[in-house]
Amino acid sequence: MPTPPDDALAPDGAAVRRRPEQLLLAFMGELMVAGEIGPLPASVLIGVLAELGVGEAATRAALTRMAGRGLLAPQRVGRTVSYGLTAQSERVLREARDRVFDPEPFAPRGAGWTLVSFSVPESRRDVRHRVRAQLAWAGFGLLRDGLWIAPGEVDVAQALGGVRDDGDGRDDDVEILAFRAREVPGFSAARSVRTAWRLDAMRARHEQFQQRWAQAIRDAAPDAGAVAGPVGAHALRDVTALVADWLDLLRAVPRLPVEHLAPDWPATRSVETFARLHAALAGPARDELARRLEP
Repeated sequence: MPTPPDDALAPDGAAVRRRPEQLLLAFMGELMVAGEIGPLPASVLIGVLAELGVGEAATRAALTRMAGRGLLAPQRVGRTVSYGLTAQSERVLREARDRVFDPEPFAPRGAGWTLVSFSVPESRRDVRHRVRAQLAWAGFGLLRDGLWIAPGEVDVAQALGGVRDDGDGRDDDVEILAFRAREVPGFSAARSVRTAWRLDAMRARHEQFQQRWAQAIRDAAPDAGAVAGPVGAHALRDVTALVADWLDLLRAVPRLPVEHLAPDWPATRSVETFARLHAALAGPARDELARRLEP
């Protein structure tokens, strides 16, 4: 398998780089959650990210930040520091994997629409940012000031899990309203879709993902057009980059009704690209991690 692309061009021509936290979450979701592997030495995590162009200092800083947010549990044995998942990070990563490996990750679940409105005091900007981020991950777009919309029947309680819990129970400073809606005949939702989501930018994100990884597929099997044969010595690095890029695409492109999309919408090609490469990399990546953990 060839070296995964470290950079890509965004629609505006600017370079796109993977963040250390983004790579660490992809690695942990793929290897630690799915493989049920316990705490890993910091040196292993630093080594994998170093192969993707991230310096040791940046990786250590990211690990410290994630531990501070309750996403990682550091453990020290002698001079060795290892990092394990917390209950919070394991829950988040398992939920993310449900969509990562959904055979139709860009198709709505259920009919109609889900609408959410929330109110958070100005003094709780951190909570406001968290609500917006979780709504975006759940596929919501901003329809009007304070009103978010998502296609289908979204589980809002799951999407906003923990937002109204301040550690002692319900957080009364956070007000969230959620309700279902359906389209009224004669009043198409197409305009609302174009308002809440930038379809041109989402198409560009799909095409960017495919372009970043198309060369990997061609290099792996230039004649057959599919991944085949030996993967090589860098499956751990490659699968980390692949899952990070896929998660980035899933965050950027929600589940949208096909009737509001162009006939050549590129979602199916993106799903095929990810599935093909992941099938080739997952097993060798686990084998490589096992070798790195040998005494």
